[in-house]
Amino acid sequence: MAKTNKIAIISVMLCFFCMGFVDLVGIASNYVKEDLQLSDSVANIFPSLVFFWFLIFSVPTGMLMNKIGRKKTVELSLLVTVVSLLIPLFGKSFGVMLVAFSLLGIGNALMQTSINPLAMLIIGDKNLASTLTFGQFVKAIASFLAPYLAMWGATQVIPSFGYDWRVLFLIYFVVGVLAVLLLWATPIQEEMSEGKSSSFMDCLKLLGKPIVLLSFLAIMCHVGIDVGTNTTAPKLLIERVGMTLNEAAFATSLYFIFRTIGALTGSFFLRIMKTRWFFIFSVVLMAASMILMFSGQSKTILYIAIALVGYGNSNVFSMAFSEALLSVPDKQNEVSGLMIMGLFGGTIFPLLMGFASDAVGQAGAVVVMAIGVIYLFTYIPRIKR
Repeated sequence: MAKTNKIAIISVMLCFFCMGFVDLVGIASNYVKEDLQLSDSVANIFPSLVFFWFLIFSVPTGMLMNKIGRKKTVELSLLVTVVSLLIPLFGKSFGVMLVAFSLLGIGNALMQTSINPLAMLIIGDKNLASTLTFGQFVKAIASFLAPYLAMWGATQVIPSFGYDWRVLFLIYFVVGVLAVLLLWATPIQEEMSEGKSSSFMDCLKLLGKPIVLLSFLAIMCHVGIDVGTNTTAPKLLIERVGMTLNEAAFATSLYFIFRTIGALTGSFFLRIMKTRWFFIFSVVLMAASMILMFSGQSKTILYIAIALVGYGNSNVFSMAFSEALLSVPDKQNEVSGLMIMGLFGGTIFPLLMGFASDAVGQAGAVVVMAIGVIYLFTYIPRIKR
């Protein structure tokens, strides 16, 4: 039994790694912008499109889990993700990338809704925030590797592939296939829910609970800042320091390096200190980052700002998610769907940031992210643990 649990945990953590594939959209959209000569507002359609599907698919996925189970739902999400990674290998036209990013978003919406309840099924609900944070640490590894892989593909000769950043999709495609096979072969005991399944409206009614609604908005701000930094950090360095895209791509990796460090250390801190105090610490770091990103003109200051928001934003999702999930223990699949629907913030923020940056430069994009940080300060009193 212990051996099976270890294999199950490894399988689920590999799924968390695959969940990080969605973060390639930040650096990928910058390369697509350069390749197709797009404006900021048009290029930001790609990350916005990825996260648009969270609005459509998250709640239905929570309902789907009640019918087919958590494991099968995660398997389905991996299959859709694998297909999305295969498509860009055959071209990089605007239409091809739209289809690929749409499927990537759909697969990730399915995965993010189902993977946390599946992890709970294997590990239990003890120390839920720290467990989910460790999963976010594994996810962040895939996130910070993406810019390096794209830079490597853009600057090195790759046999049978040529000079192209899209080697990123090929490598993650292979990992995705391995994840599908491992999860399919891993036995996971799961009790199917009995009785009447929740309807779409039953799920939405859960937003009537204040902690669920406010956690939903907190996750919207978290992912908006996450995707916003992912796409804007290189642009800040290009605009203010004069870097090329390949040089500035390191900024995205720097963000995810500190997100990874934050998730790893956060899984420890959340075991030894109150969630509220760690949340306050995280949001203060993010506020300091916004000030530095808005005013910073040197590479050093901007790197510090990117590192601060990376660390600060690394645990917001797991803390808000666990607050909501534990508040309605008998509706965890439905609450999970609602919380993941909050990742729709990854659509709203980049669109607003694109228009703001086209109008007044990247400082306008930073102002949009700062609004999300201000909301997170108002969420602090809602954290009970």
